[in-house]
Amino acid sequence: MRHLFLLSLAITLLVFPVVSRAEMTLLMVEEDGCMWCARWDDEIAEIYPKTPEGKAAPLRRLDIRQATPGDIALEKPLYYTPTFVLLDNGQEVGRIEGYPGEDFFWGLLGALMHDAGIDIETSG
Repeated sequence: MRHLFLLSLAITLLVFPVVSRAEMTLLMVEEDGCMWCARWDDEIAEIYPKTPEGKAAPLRRLDIRQATPGDIALEKPLYYTPTFVLLDNGQEVGRIEGYPGEDFFWGLLGALMHDAGIDIETSG
């Protein structure tokens, strides 16, 4: 009986393979007194989690003066606020330095996500 169960399990795994999904995050690096960070907060922060982009890559914030957490690997140091770093399982796959305004932000973020292989139409 056990052999039939194992055989059934093996067939199921071959027919329906387990798909591992990357854990995407958008890291926002900010600091107190940053007027462009405040502008992003006013224009984007409230709606971001409700957007396809926000569902595909939830926001995580980091003060630029804090040490980079151990679960994040950056390609280069952080110098500017705000900086938005797209992370795939904690590994940097792209960044936007500065906040160019709402219209440009969405376009740049969309390009980063596209380059990282994220289809925001089917994410979530």
